[in-house]
Amino acid sequence: MSQARYACVFSRALQGVSAPEIQVEVHSSNGLPNISLVGLPETSVKESRDRVRSALAANGFALPPKRITVNLAPADLPKQGSRYDLAIALGVLAATGTLTFSRDLQGFEFLGELSLDGRLRPVPGMLPAVIHASQQGRCVVVPNESLAECAQVSGAEVLGASHLNDVCGFLLGQAELDQPDATMKQVPEPAYAQDMADVQGQLQAKRVLEICASGGHSLLMVGPPGSGKSMLAERFPTILPPLAEDQALELAAIHSVAGKERGPEGFYRRHFESPHHSATAAAMIGGGSGSVIQPGAISLAHHSVLFLDELPEFQRPVLEALREPLETGTVQITRVNQKVQFPAKVQLLCAMNPTPSGFFADDPQGRCKDTPEQIARYQRKLSGPLMDRIDCHLEVPAVEYAELAGQNTEASVEPSSVIRARVADCQARQQARQGCLNAQMPVPAMQKQWPLDDATHALLEKAMDRLGLSARGYHRILRVARTLADMQGRKDIGIEEVSEALSYRRLDRWGANS
Repeated sequence: MSQARYACVFSRALQGVSAPEIQVEVHSSNGLPNISLVGLPETSVKESRDRVRSALAANGFALPPKRITVNLAPADLPKQGSRYDLAIALGVLAATGTLTFSRDLQGFEFLGELSLDGRLRPVPGMLPAVIHASQQGRCVVVPNESLAECAQVSGAEVLGASHLNDVCGFLLGQAELDQPDATMKQVPEPAYAQDMADVQGQLQAKRVLEICASGGHSLLMVGPPGSGKSMLAERFPTILPPLAEDQALELAAIHSVAGKERGPEGFYRRHFESPHHSATAAAMIGGGSGSVIQPGAISLAHHSVLFLDELPEFQRPVLEALREPLETGTVQITRVNQKVQFPAKVQLLCAMNPTPSGFFADDPQGRCKDTPEQIARYQRKLSGPLMDRIDCHLEVPAVEYAELAGQNTEASVEPSSVIRARVADCQARQQARQGCLNAQMPVPAMQKQWPLDDATHALLEKAMDRLGLSARGYHRILRVARTLADMQGRKDIGIEEVSEALSYRRLDRWGANS
């Protein structure tokens, strides 16, 4: 009577942006020929049995008539997707004695979906798996299509294969797998098709965008249709410095989980996420059916820009769901059997019309036909707590003819590269002084490191009484004022900086109508 055999192959699950280790344990013994799968697998995982069986048969691997049990450990972690196909197939070959591998399986991790003829297909979440596997000192075998993406993880050992036979030949010591070449690891500088010089006029808006970029502040632009709000927002990433390596890797990992690979050409480029106003709360902050939890728009814009155009047209519950992530920089999604956290440190840009008709109430041409009640009802779509979390409020007027015709272009054609250099210098000063941007400065540290003179205190006290500012609004004004001082190279915050910061909080009175 033949003895039972056992094999263990390592793979990785997907849980948010983490990738818990999965031990694919395979046991073969005498009994009715069957492959059973245990370990809390969902339907997509159970279907691996048929894909694995067909892939092995198509490549001439005749399995003995054994009872095969596949356990995905730990058993209390839900498993979903087709990411375990390759690991299961290799475990079955080893446990049944069909192949005797010369390489030690304990030094590798395997990820990939198997087609019925044995070809390997990529799966979402490759990057987090490679990051965690490299911390364990293991080499990761992935489909060739994912090799360039995984090559961006510094210090990780990654090999690529296009077919099950390639992996088997490698483990038998008869062949080698593909390795990332030098071109895959060469990441070019970010390039943008758009430029801030494309925007005619709007000098005040450009200045405020530079302030927000320099300090990491959020912005709401209010103006009539065609004033350039969306155009300005789309060019905002072009004045931001490139992502640092750790930031780029975090953002790429989130996109990998969502199945949106960021190629080498866009690795260090800031992402611009602009969901439609019909987006649901799950699309905005993350979620999904079953245990497959996907990152939302706010996480896809991590270390980048989240732009909400036509802000009042979003459903109010969707906007209110953003309040906590904007404050904490993370999204917590809780289900019955799991809890997932996604990072969400974003720079929020919003745009809206001032009234339902689209024009300012005091429009000189009389195009606003809305009643005060209609305007108030429109503005009440935005809650006071949400407005309180936006650092700067800017009115964007219509562009004058002379600017559109290019008659006043000397001061408005500054390219993004020039602005980006100033922004990078300003951010470097903040990082050197306090280790973070001004928008992320904790309140206790602000009180110690940003002293104010008596005249500035008096101005802020008067402004708080008149505008009805909350404590959060007060601190946000200080952060913007600190950025203004940094842009001027000044050591302390003065009345001039505070006055300008206060001028960007004109819409705080909307909160009183909510």
